[in-house]
Amino acid sequence: MVKIGITYVKGAVPGFEDFGNLPTDIVKSNGLVNGVKANDELDALIIPGGTLIESGDISEDLKKEIVKMAQDQKPIIGICAGFQLLGNQIDIGRKSEVPIIKEGLGLIDVNFSPLITSDRVKAEVYNNSFITEGITEDIDGYHTHTYGNVVGDAKPLFYSKIQRMNYGDNERKIFSGAVNDDGNVIGTMIHNLLDENPKIVSNLLNYLDADEKGIAKIHSRNEEVKRFLNHEVGIDANYPIEKLSDEFLKMKDNEPKFLMIGSTGSDSGKTFIVTGLAGALRRKGLKVGLLKVGPDVRDLIPGLYLTKGKMEEYSSIKIGHLGWMEFSETIEKLKQSDYDIVLIEGVMSVFTGTLNETVPYSASEIAISSNIPMILVTGVNKGGIETGAVDIVAHSKRLQKLGVDVKGIILNKVYNEEIFNSTVDYIRKETDVDYIESVEKLKLKMRGTTPEIEIKYDIFSKTALETVEKNLDIKRIASLASKISFNRYLTFDEIKNLWNK
Repeated sequence: MVKIGITYVKGAVPGFEDFGNLPTDIVKSNGLVNGVKANDELDALIIPGGTLIESGDISEDLKKEIVKMAQDQKPIIGICAGFQLLGNQIDIGRKSEVPIIKEGLGLIDVNFSPLITSDRVKAEVYNNSFITEGITEDIDGYHTHTYGNVVGDAKPLFYSKIQRMNYGDNERKIFSGAVNDDGNVIGTMIHNLLDENPKIVSNLLNYLDADEKGIAKIHSRNEEVKRFLNHEVGIDANYPIEKLSDEFLKMKDNEPKFLMIGSTGSDSGKTFIVTGLAGALRRKGLKVGLLKVGPDVRDLIPGLYLTKGKMEEYSSIKIGHLGWMEFSETIEKLKQSDYDIVLIEGVMSVFTGTLNETVPYSASEIAISSNIPMILVTGVNKGGIETGAVDIVAHSKRLQKLGVDVKGIILNKVYNEEIFNSTVDYIRKETDVDYIESVEKLKLKMRGTTPEIEIKYDIFSKTALETVEKNLDIKRIASLASKISFNRYLTFDEIKNLWNK
């Protein structure tokens, strides 16, 4: 039968999409498939996205197998970081005064440098490969990457039509897919390429000479691969998924419960805490969904790395013209899902955009619209613990005035537990919030834990999971979530009136 491998190594996100339900076999970091060299066992290979370049987790053995497959004219499809790995080199020096160059395998003649996009896209197709043969219309998918400026002499396959770039509106077409000279090694920045475009999957299966019986076998083997992906939290991190205990079994219901993690501003540690909570709850046996207010779904990827969850069309909550799906529609879709709990990560401060005349334009308005309980987070690394306490009290009281149910408060990056303990009575008295916790400041010796500069999913996610499990009451936090229904968005005048009371 036809065997299609998917690389399962630290830093990769093999559960991020379904890859057309095609992968039949797992390729480990040693380049082996069930103890056999990948090139001897596989007919094709898919390399998923992740932080493969930054993390350096592609071993020399696996690199050799990828190169051998390319030389033997076997199909290889690299998506996002997989594309970067197949290229010549990538500059990961975002916010660096000089380029930081990492070498790829040189199988596709392109180079990469920083360019952020997180759009749902349609892409123009070039008939330069077996997967694009006969496709005359635009294809669908999404982008979520930091290093998406692609230049080089390789034959183009796709040009994506994007709406935003580097956090600003900028409609344009960007080079988003290419093929090597032999036509068998393909790279693209477009996620869900195989899931949303049946003709591309059909072309690949035809190229592999898969008949109807063979295709059925592929899909059967793919179910086994999916079960394998979901047997642990993260990748080779020794975090097995536990059997549901009685205390978490009660979270199971006919529809999911929701909890928003908001903050007093950027750099508070929302992504770190959401990532850790997602992993901790999944480890307890719950099915965890992740949403992001606004368009920057990159923040969800470390959590999805742990849960093996998919990036869905509803993962990005639309605010104004930013984001992917209206929240009312998102809720209805999630009510039909098998998630037990859905964590919603806010954007910037919960109030950023609240007084914009466009409705909704902030995390607070999303929370108000559906009575979503919230845990509010503040980082104390800039103004100190005392200032953080005052700041979070002010935010909590203002949220409560607007009608948001603040269920919990977390002071993050706490450097002195005694000072934190001295603020708890003040916070509780001023806000009537009972659940108040601290997360310790970490002393990190390695690079790769700063999302806006450089992130390595394996390091960041593992650190987040272990820190959250050490510092927070996972059972208590799960109990704060509740079922929701979309009510309505407040009008701008209603928001102003409440704000000025």
